[in-house]
Parts: sequence; C-alpha cells; structure tokens
Amino acid sequence: MEMTFLAIIFFGFVIITVAKGVRIVPQGEEWVVERLGKYHNTLMPGLHILIPYIDKVAYKVPTKDIILDIPQQEVITKDNAVLITNAIAFVKVTDTQNAVYGVSNYELAVSNVIQTTLRAILGEMELDEALSSRDQIKAKLKESIADNVSDWGLTLKSVEIQDIKPSASMQHSMEQQAAAERERKAKVTIAEGDKQSAILQAEGRLESAKRDAHAQVSLAQGTASALKLVAEAIPEREFPAYFLLGEKYIAALQEMSKSPNGKTIVLPADILQSLQGMLGRK
Repeated sequence: MEMTFLAIIFFGFVIITVAKGVRIVPQGEEWVVERLGKYHNTLMPGLHILIPYIDKVAYKVPTKDIILDIPQQEVITKDNAVLITNAIAFVKVTDTQNAVYGVSNYELAVSNVIQTTLRAILGEMELDEALSSRDQIKAKLKESIADNVSDWGLTLKSVEIQDIKPSASMQHSMEQQAAAERERKAKVTIAEGDKQSAILQAEGRLESAKRDAHAQVSLAQGTASALKLVAEAIPEREFPAYFLLGEKYIAALQEMSKSPNGKTIVLPADILQSLQGMLGRK
C-alpha cells in the first residue's frame, strides 16, 4: 500500500516535470524565459524544451497588433475653450525583451503618453482650428510619441482621434453665440431693406417732382403758345387774357360741380365784368 502511494507520487512528479520542461508556444505570441530569476531567452512559436524548476516562463507577450482605447479627457485650448476628446491607438510589440523589461506596463505607458501629448497639442490650438484639424493633430501625435514607444520595444502603427467636441457648457455657449449672430444678421438685413426702401421712395418722390415740374413747364409753354396764337388772331390786347381766365374759370366750376359736398353753385351775373375786374380794368 505504501509502495503504491510512493509510485503515484513519483509518476505525478514525472508528469509535472515533463510538463514544465516541454512547452509549446502558440502562433501570435512570444514567451520570455528567465533562468534563476534572470532573462535567459525569448521563445518563438513552436515546441521548446526547458530545464524544469530552473527555467521559468515569466511573460507571455502577444505579437499581434494591440488596440489601445485611450480614455476620454477634457482639454483646454489656446483660447480657453474646453474640449472633450479621446483616441484609439494600434501598437505592435517588435522587441519583446524591451517591452517587458523596459517599462512595467507598456499598454498603460502608451496610453498615458498619448493622453499627455494630445493635451499639449490641443493646448497650442484655438477652438476652431482644433475642431477642423483632425489629420494635423493625428500626424503631430504620431510623430511626437513614435520615439518614446520605440524605446520600449513597440511600434506605433497608427493613432486615430475618435472624437473631439466642445464640452456641454461650451456647446451651450456656442449655441447662444450662434443665435445672437443670426439675430444680428437678421436685424442688419431688415435695416438694409428699410434703407433701400427709403432710398427708393425718395428717388420716386424726386422723380415724381421732376415729372410734375416738367409737366407744369410744358403746360405753361402750351398756354403761352395758345395765348400767342390767340393774340395774333385777335388784335384786342386784353381778349387773350379773358380767354385764358375764362377757360380756367369754367374748369374750376366743373370740378366744383363734381364734388359730393357741393350742393349749390353760385355764378356771377356777368362773367365778363368779373374777368375785367380781376384784370383791373375800369
């Protein structure tokens, strides 16, 4: 019974020893082996034999592209506007030894470097420039952190700005500003319309006055011509004046007769004498 128990222990020890000595690294990973606490080598994908209890797999590092979601953060621009932005980075481990021994946590390190650099870049821009320059921000961001991550055995494949927008309070201020600007433009448009209307009305009155004056001149010229013809036809000096005043007098009486308020029209008994009186003839 005791021998059986010892045999079980022995076989268990052998199985554990073999399991520790024979290791299979899957595709897409590299394993860092330490021997007695010191870096020994890096295992590539495939079958490997280790010295049990002496060699130890300390780190299992993925060699595929690593997607890092950079947390959202608030950034203050050059003109003191508050923006909310986040990003996403694609990183690949190219030197496994530096990745595990060069920094304690390379994913956290890359994330913090991107956040800090992004704040610095946006802090040098004004609000409008920051909102319209994603490609420029991305290029500066990648250029600034490429050297840092290479020291950690990493390659920054790409970094993308997922979102960049004003904060809630900033959006409210921008909406108020836009509404005020629209109202100002509307008032300017109305004022400009009133101005043009006043100008057109004044021009219309001026043109009307010019035409009235021209009509009066033409009428006066016509009357003068008529009087001249009458005077030439009738040698009597005062008769042309009688003719003109009589014509005006009859026209005035016609207008008075058309008035709805005119009930009674009184005519002089002697129109000719009246005309002579108007001319001052005794």
